[in-house]
Amino acid sequence: MHESLKAALAAVQKPGRYTGGEPGCVYKDKSALSLRFAFCFPDTYEVGMSFLGMKILYEILNDRPDIWCERCFMPWVDMKSEMEKRGIPLYALESKDALRDFDVIGFTLQYELSYTNILAMLDLAGVPLRCGERAEDAPIVVAGGPCACNAEPLADFIDLFMLGEGEVQLPQVCDAIIEGRKKGLSRAEILRGCAQIEGVYVPSLYTVQYEDDGRVRSIDAHGGAPAVVRKAIIRDLNSQPLPRNFVVPMIGAVHDRAQIEVLRGCVRGCRFCQAGFLYRPMRERDADMLSRAGKTLCDNTGYDEISLTSLSTSDHSQLETLLDDMLEWTPAQHVSMTLPSLRVDNFSQSLVEKTTRVRKGGLTFAPEAGTQRLRDVINKNVTWEEIERTCNLAFSAGYTSVKLYFMMGLPTETMEDIEGIADTAQRVVDLYYQNPNHAKGKGVQVSISVACFVPKPHTPFQFVAQDDMQLLREKQQHLLRCVKSRKISVSYHDSRTSFLEGVFAKGDRRLGRVLLEAYRRGCFFDGWEEHFHFDTWMQTFADLGVDPAFYVNRPLALDETTPWEHMDYGVTKAYLVREYQKALAGKTTPPCNRVCAGCGANQLLGGGPCFDYSASAVHQNG
Repeated sequence: MHESLKAALAAVQKPGRYTGGEPGCVYKDKSALSLRFAFCFPDTYEVGMSFLGMKILYEILNDRPDIWCERCFMPWVDMKSEMEKRGIPLYALESKDALRDFDVIGFTLQYELSYTNILAMLDLAGVPLRCGERAEDAPIVVAGGPCACNAEPLADFIDLFMLGEGEVQLPQVCDAIIEGRKKGLSRAEILRGCAQIEGVYVPSLYTVQYEDDGRVRSIDAHGGAPAVVRKAIIRDLNSQPLPRNFVVPMIGAVHDRAQIEVLRGCVRGCRFCQAGFLYRPMRERDADMLSRAGKTLCDNTGYDEISLTSLSTSDHSQLETLLDDMLEWTPAQHVSMTLPSLRVDNFSQSLVEKTTRVRKGGLTFAPEAGTQRLRDVINKNVTWEEIERTCNLAFSAGYTSVKLYFMMGLPTETMEDIEGIADTAQRVVDLYYQNPNHAKGKGVQVSISVACFVPKPHTPFQFVAQDDMQLLREKQQHLLRCVKSRKISVSYHDSRTSFLEGVFAKGDRRLGRVLLEAYRRGCFFDGWEEHFHFDTWMQTFADLGVDPAFYVNRPLALDETTPWEHMDYGVTKAYLVREYQKALAGKTTPPCNRVCAGCGANQLLGGGPCFDYSASAVHQNG
């Protein structure tokens, strides 16, 4: 390790973030490689090391002898300052080599407020921020993840985006780059070749025209790029092996445990949920495969907790079988199981018993809205009777804490709906004391966490205007006034961060210069309250003559050309319009494993039905 790096590590609070060397790291002989890939997470080590996608792709790429994938995270402010002061370029944890020496720098896009961190990392690495300013031998900068579904605000800075699922797509991109370099192709020629891979979007191959009022008029492809980029998808998840090993962090990650992805996608169709639409159709892995993979992972990492991860784990058609299989080995190894995405409408006594065999934590559910009317608007097919039944099961099993997730600012919301959030929490408190089997001598604690609704692309609510910040603050204060019990705690999001999130979620490539200027004025770590400079952002918008409200506080016409119009995630725009109109009418749509609503995502699987709709299968899945 270089002396300057040693000195920097001695001067910062958590040097373990920057040393590497954790159990499970992969090291390779550089002379035997065809490509070096730096997987960059644009947030702190603790946040990034919780991300399952990085663990999956790290193993897939490193299973190849000709590719070395290394990790890099955004340095915290103290380390960033030390690196700048001492002239230390941003480096990958495994080799300590500077990122500018890699063939590919890849970012995962999980959150819009991490965009300035991407610029900070490129800057710290000594890589020109704009694509057009990079030399022929500069790393190719790629990005994927859910925020790639509207890549436009980052179009100036990312050479190539990957839409959809990266397990097969990313190795194909690496192969195209390796082959292009062998042939002596230019960066532009390599990128044009990559654009022929399913799900690859190269912004430089598209021209955007705008109307006089600022709306998008047209998006035109050239250079042989497809007019519409269709996401990459794995049709059969059983064909894709699960990770056998994880890099085990030296310092505590946010979610420091083994994780196995039991299914991908979701059948629920909640109209606000971007992930539920981006990852359609739902596909699940076989129970036996999951149990064996979970045991291998725990054996190799030493973790004593395993999370059955997905958007909707309790919708897995073989969940009881999976839990039975895992109970064959988890108690003996003192491994606890967690199901982080339980649904109140299929929570059961059996689930309680099987997931609390080793240890019991709190329970978390997401009613999302405080009244049945609004739950119908957002298609959250949950009733109070189901919430009541679930809480009674939990309290009878000895649970004393429940966390409830809600949103405010949802379409058609009134102050009565806000009052309904407090009423729901109070009714849960009352249920605890009315339950004859509740834990004696212990009080109940109900925590309600309320996020500000942000309309997102590729959802039925993409057409909706976000509540302005003042109205959201009024709703937050009204909620606090409505909570009367000390048994209920309330937390809520900053409406300013939600506003900025909405701007970049629905923005176009004209926001690139705003991102760059805000970064130059000191904006990074925008997702961290202590480093969020809202006034700087607003001044930057004003100085550049860009109205942020145009993007987020303005409803979209149903036939308007969106900045993401050329990005196809399988769900048709006609379906999004139908769901939006049903929302305004307060009509619900059943889960898609019970009846097909014709969203169009089945075309990604070849055109047949996504589920077996025979009577026995519907009963099993329903």
